[in-house]
Amino acid sequence: MSHTSQTLMPLDSEEPPSSTPIPSPPNPSPNSTPTALHISFNQDSGCFAVGTDQGFRIYNCDPFREIFRRDFGHGGGIGLVHMLFRCNILAFVGGGADPRYPADRVMIWDDHQSRCIGELSFRSEVKGIRLRRDRIVVVLGHKIFVYNFSDLKVLHQIETIANPKGLCEVSHHLENMVLACPGLQKGQIRVEHYASKRTKFIMAHDSRIACFNITQDGLLLATASSKGTLIRIFNTLDGSLLQEVRRGADRAEIYSLAFSPTAQWLAVSSDKGTVHVFNLKVDSGLLGHERSHSTSESSPTSPSAALSLSFIRGVLPKYFSSEWSVAQFRLQEGLQYNVAFGHQKNTVVILGMDGSFYRCQFDSATGGEMTQLEYYNFLKPEETF
Repeated sequence: MSHTSQTLMPLDSEEPPSSTPIPSPPNPSPNSTPTALHISFNQDSGCFAVGTDQGFRIYNCDPFREIFRRDFGHGGGIGLVHMLFRCNILAFVGGGADPRYPADRVMIWDDHQSRCIGELSFRSEVKGIRLRRDRIVVVLGHKIFVYNFSDLKVLHQIETIANPKGLCEVSHHLENMVLACPGLQKGQIRVEHYASKRTKFIMAHDSRIACFNITQDGLLLATASSKGTLIRIFNTLDGSLLQEVRRGADRAEIYSLAFSPTAQWLAVSSDKGTVHVFNLKVDSGLLGHERSHSTSESSPTSPSAALSLSFIRGVLPKYFSSEWSVAQFRLQEGLQYNVAFGHQKNTVVILGMDGSFYRCQFDSATGGEMTQLEYYNFLKPEETF
């Protein structure tokens, strides 16, 4: 492990892309389109980073544009890349057929110096990284390490069940760090509240956990299992189930879950090629036992339909009284998409591993199909309509 002090400076996100020097790859191939290996939003979803088989790129979401790129050429594969808000510090792990760094090392990169200023080495492959202003979280196959950012000292180690996807989420409020990760049992989530030094175990599903996320303050948790039909929202303090929503009836692989900044909405992407937006009612103060008696408040059609269902729920299977999505957007089936809420009201940003960038808007009153506002291909910038 090596480390030198880092200076956190904002990226030149308000300047046009041409103001940031873009280095040419060592062995430029003029017509080669990179392959995306990893895509991640930054902590406020205002930017996103793409690791490719040639290096990495950073993009602004609104307005959409490339901020900068580093093309390392052959042997430049970046398999994981995470930004720290909009500053110059990023974390990498090598990846792809020709990786730039070993898969068992996390490299801390200072883009103002265009070099690595720190390194964390492990005995097994790094599956995930999460960054806070004060912490670095590294996820391995069965273990999670929490480091102090300023000196890279280990603060906490957590044992988990097998975690091949590197699932882990952290809150971003500086005064109260909350970390959620798989527990030691199938379907279990472990939540660490570091400020109060409390650990909460939540049995979220019977099947294995496929995806989860927490709010910025870490007080709400959304989970999906390998079945991918139901998404559950929990209170992380007491573990109570607040709400349950239904993505669909058939099995699906859930790729991403995203809360809106006010936790009014939840967006879900899956391999079915549809992004769903659900209305969350967890801010009403209802706790788990009360919430279970009002699960038909939001139906796929209208409030009146919800009322008509509520009095015959005892006859109908649970499927019909589940809360369905308010809005949907159709994409190519089978591709992996990441979703986040945009900074404009009722907008969703969707990123595809094929390079697709969509900005969509939903009508919070009538719901239904979302309206596509923008499309770009960030791997082929000329492909825009």
